[in-house]
Amino acid sequence: MAVMIAQRRAAAATAAAPKRGARLVARVAQPLAQPGSSGMQTAADASMLARAGLPPTTTPFDDFQFANIREAEVSRAMTRRYFKDLDDFAESDVVIVGAGSAGLACAYELGKVAPHLKVALMEQSVAPGGGAWLGGQLFSAMVVRKPAHLMLDELEVPYEDEGHYVVVRHAALLTSTLMSKVLKNPNVKLFNAVAVEDLIVKPDALSGGRRVAGVVTNWSLVAQAHGTQSCMDPNVIEAGVVVSACGHDGPFGATSVKRLARLGMVPGGEVPGMGALDMEAAEGAIVGGTREVVPGMVLAGMELAEVDGSPRMGPTFGAMIVSGRRAAHVALAVLEKRKKMAAKAAADGAEATAAAAAL
Repeated sequence: MAVMIAQRRAAAATAAAPKRGARLVARVAQPLAQPGSSGMQTAADASMLARAGLPPTTTPFDDFQFANIREAEVSRAMTRRYFKDLDDFAESDVVIVGAGSAGLACAYELGKVAPHLKVALMEQSVAPGGGAWLGGQLFSAMVVRKPAHLMLDELEVPYEDEGHYVVVRHAALLTSTLMSKVLKNPNVKLFNAVAVEDLIVKPDALSGGRRVAGVVTNWSLVAQAHGTQSCMDPNVIEAGVVVSACGHDGPFGATSVKRLARLGMVPGGEVPGMGALDMEAAEGAIVGGTREVVPGMVLAGMELAEVDGSPRMGPTFGAMIVSGRRAAHVALAVLEKRKKMAAKAAADGAEATAAAAAL
C-alpha cells in the first residue's frame, strides 16, 4: 500500500511540474533585475530561472531606466493645461455634446473644412466613442452601408466589401482612428467625464425668439450625485452654435432634446421618441433630418429620432458618420447666417443713428 501511495504522489508531482514551470515562465519572462538592484536580487532572479530549467533571459528592456520626476511636477503638468483649456474654451465657436460616432464625425469634418474654429467636444463618459466600440450586441464587427464607407477610405480603415455594405472587422479600429484624427487638431478640446447638465438659453434679438447660446457643465460623477449631496453648482461654456449628438433616450441620452422639451422650445411641443427598428428607413431619415432644430442648436445622430419619431436603426453606423459630417456644415451655415444678421443689424443701427443726428 505504501508503495502505491508513493507512486501516486510521484505521478501527481510529475503532472504538476509543467504547470509550475508555466507559472515560473510567466514570472521570469518579465525584465530581470533593474540597474542599481542589489547583487542579492540578481542572484535571486538567476536562481528562479535555474529552478525553472530555463537559460538566462534578456530583453530590449533589461537596462530600461525612467528619468527622475517629482509628484508636484506631474500635478502641475495636468492642472496647468486643463485650467488653461477651461479658460480658452469658455467661449467656443462650436460646442459638440456627445463624443460618440456622430459627434466625433462632426468634429472631424469641422477640422477639415474650418480648422480655425474653436471646438469644445463634451463627453459624459471617461471613454469617448459612445456605442461605436462594438458593432451591436457585444459583437466586434461593424456594418457600414454604402456609400458611407467612403469615410473609411479617407481614414484608411480596412474593411471587407460585401457589395452594398462593408464590414469593419473591429469597430474599435474605426472609432480609435477617427478619435485620433479629431484630437490632433489643436483647436479641438475633448472634455471627457464632463456632463452637459443644462443649456444656456437667451433672448435672441436677431430672430425675435430664444436661442441656445451654450452649455452648462459639471463633472459626470457630480452630476450623478446631485440627489445625494448638497447643491454643487456647475460651470458654463458659451458657444456660437451647439451641435447635440447625445444619442437616443437614456441616462445621459437625448439630453438636449429633453431639456428643450421642458423649456417649451421643441417645434410642435412634444418629443414623440424614436420609432421601432427599421434599418432601411432609419438611416436616410437621420441624415436627411440633420438640421438646426431651434436657433443655435443643431441635432445629429440618433437624438434626432427622439424629436422626429423616426425609426431606430440598430447596429448599422453609416448614418451616424454622415449625419455628424452634415451637422458640421449645418453648424457652419448657422454661424455664417448669424454673422450676416449681426452685420445687418449693426448697419441698420448705424443708419438710424445717422438719420437721427441729421434731424
